[in-house]
Amino acid sequence: MPASDFSAYPLMPAATAATLGPTVVLAPHPDDESLGCGGLLALLRQAGQPVWCVLVSDGTMSHPNSRKYPAPARQQLREQELRVALTELGVPAQALFPLNLPDGAVPLPEAPTGTVAVQQLVEFLGHTQPATVLVPWRRDPHPDHRATYQLAQAALAQLTPAPRLLEYVVWAWERAAPADLPHPGETQGWQLDIEPVLAQKQRAIAAHKSQLAGSPIDDDPTGFTLAPSMLAHFARPVEVYLENAPA
Repeated sequence: MPASDFSAYPLMPAATAATLGPTVVLAPHPDDESLGCGGLLALLRQAGQPVWCVLVSDGTMSHPNSRKYPAPARQQLREQELRVALTELGVPAQALFPLNLPDGAVPLPEAPTGTVAVQQLVEFLGHTQPATVLVPWRRDPHPDHRATYQLAQAALAQLTPAPRLLEYVVWAWERAAPADLPHPGETQGWQLDIEPVLAQKQRAIAAHKSQLAGSPIDDDPTGFTLAPSMLAHFARPVEVYLENAPA
């Protein structure tokens, strides 16, 4: 399957979202929640389901050489953008739980800081009691995304019963090597119709102004911005989700 072609997966109606129940999304960086599953989050809120967002990294490495926005200011700006994006999706800003792990170096569960993060997740999930947890695709081609998936897996292993785990796609749309894509029999995938809330999703993405053309962080020529070709994947009226195939 080419990285950009998940179209063979069955299309599920928007009403499917309501069946997922209370949901927690783990976002490696501010904007992953809107890009990967903003439509689902908006549909969940329309259905009256509670939604919480765990922000895994501090988001400071998008513009590491900015003097206008030193690291603490970058972190504050990106977190504020995330709160605006969540509000656009109908998620209360207070439903945000930042882990403040280092952007670009999110630890694996076996690292000391990873072990601490896993326990924080266990406590948070134990408190919120979600029916579903959303995480990046396990081999999404960004190390922070893969580490986020592993932190989630380690936390869910300590919960009984464990919530349903759904994986969303961000960088696998463009950057996945063949080995990064789902293997036969490994997962089952489906597409979700998000047409009713596509405009909300686009507003949420637009809230992450520092990651788009015309970024207010304008003094770092090496800074990251989302390319139009990348954004085009998230302007489509569907989102892709994967989960473990039944044994």
